[in-house]
Amino acid sequence: MQDLVGKAALVTGGSRGIGAAIARTLAARGADVAITYAANAQKAAQVAGEIEALGRKATAIQADSADAEAVRGAVDLAAERLGRLDILVNNAGIFPNGPMEEVTVEEIDRTLGIHVRGVFVASQAALRHMSEGGRIISIGSSLAQRPQFPGMTLYAASKSALIGFTKGLALDVGGRGITVNVVDPGSTDTDMNPANGEMADYQRSRTPLGRFGRPEDIAATVAHLAGDGGRFISGAMLAVDGGANA
Repeated sequence: MQDLVGKAALVTGGSRGIGAAIARTLAARGADVAITYAANAQKAAQVAGEIEALGRKATAIQADSADAEAVRGAVDLAAERLGRLDILVNNAGIFPNGPMEEVTVEEIDRTLGIHVRGVFVASQAALRHMSEGGRIISIGSSLAQRPQFPGMTLYAASKSALIGFTKGLALDVGGRGITVNVVDPGSTDTDMNPANGEMADYQRSRTPLGRFGRPEDIAATVAHLAGDGGRFISGAMLAVDGGANA
């Protein structure tokens, strides 16, 4: 399917894992794609090369999503380099975990800075470039509604904020023909949560399908929302979690 031809997308945190899969999938559907990365320029360049190999424009932009000014600059630069901006995927994230008593204020600030403020600022900046048909898609987590094990309080709290953000923004921009949704992945095989990790068997036991998802599973849902199939979906939470929150 090539329903994104002529569209331009920005995927934050697009150099690895779910973000990289989303960037590749949007390009395969016809979109030009910009990605941001925090530190690994080599991986970002590799993903950009894969996008270009599909015949699409690509650009990689260094930006720490905890830095509001860097986020704004990255959005504007993506729109400048690609000539437009139709799709924003707020994917950049970290995975803080550990006993509540050991969480530092610095960890709280950085997690909320990336998962909440970064999403807000990126979306705010993107809306200045978007016209009717624009899409804002944030990557949340199944843990936002049902943390499966101790130590997830900060992470779950930060991802829960995306629910209210998505519903509020969907009302704000619906009159402009722009949709806003959040995709909540379950256990997905990435370097942040590998399928052979310490807690992997437990996670599989809590997932009705009995396995981890792949980054491409999340990317497929994002691409659906970004394309023609998502034109009448807004303010929604879509679980891609193998039934974990059923």
